[in-house]
Amino acid sequence: MEENIRNLIEVWIYALISLSYCYFISSKISKGVLRLLSILPICILFLLLPLLLSCVHFCAISALFLSWLANFRLILFAFDQGPLCPLPPKLSRFICFACLPIKIRQTPSPDAIKNLRCKNEPMPKWVLAVKFLALGVLLHVYEYRDGLPRFVVLALYCLHLYLEVELVLVFVGAVVSTLLGCDIEPVFNEPYLATSLQDFWSRRWNLMVSAVLRSTVHIPVQRFFKHLLHADGATFAGVLASFFVSGVMHELIFFYMIRQPPTWEVTCFFVLHGAATATEIAVKRTHWWRPPYRAVSGLAALTFVSLTGVWLFRPQILRNDVHERAIGECLSVIDFAKRKLFTSP
Repeated sequence: MEENIRNLIEVWIYALISLSYCYFISSKISKGVLRLLSILPICILFLLLPLLLSCVHFCAISALFLSWLANFRLILFAFDQGPLCPLPPKLSRFICFACLPIKIRQTPSPDAIKNLRCKNEPMPKWVLAVKFLALGVLLHVYEYRDGLPRFVVLALYCLHLYLEVELVLVFVGAVVSTLLGCDIEPVFNEPYLATSLQDFWSRRWNLMVSAVLRSTVHIPVQRFFKHLLHADGATFAGVLASFFVSGVMHELIFFYMIRQPPTWEVTCFFVLHGAATATEIAVKRTHWWRPPYRAVSGLAALTFVSLTGVWLFRPQILRNDVHERAIGECLSVIDFAKRKLFTSP
């Protein structure tokens, strides 16, 4: 564990130095191709840094922050777009906005409050406490996993994965909010309450990734196809392109964790969901189809997400024992913390 922590620190020292270069040097270059060329070596470095990590958790989180979020935002920055423009007044803000899944909470208009009632509300403290407790219970149950059926262990790991990712991002948001003195929008918005696939992917699940895909993929693709297709067709092309790129980036994260060639099952999952979401949007726009009760449509959407996840995500996890490695790392962290806390100096 000590070696993994040292490697993580080394990776993030490289990342901080690289982002400082972008802030002090690249920002002085005029926007466009020249600034992009100055940033490309950093983007390549951010694609290589996760390879220095062997811990599944450290590797996945660093890949999300650096290889995905930071690279996409730096590409936007090259053209004076995205959250890094206008240039933040302080280096600390630039670094946080470049690689962390955060977005400053905007004061909504009265109409937005009515239409998006709970989108920007922070997680209630009691919900946060329940999720922390649930994660603690899961980590305790793992100690007895040898006596549990494999599908039960895998189901528990899926729940663990969601809770861990959300709680880690809540923690990051809380720290950044305290350091920068601003309110941060939540990354997850209770995805289990989604009423449709569109609602799940665009308004509830991993909103920072959705935002960066919208800026870097959906909008450019939509603008390009507007000249070739009608408005709806351009929108559907943007949706499909966004899901495809998301699939490729998930394949990349899986590669960092398992160091095996991609099987493209995960990409198929996102392409399938892109097609299903585009179909759902098209049907809604025909106005002749009356959607069922929200509870029914929400249950159907979550069932579709779960079944396709079991079909296309599960084989990749099982084939490479990702869940066993991740569970073992969690238990190792707990043992490491106990030694540090209770061992006399």
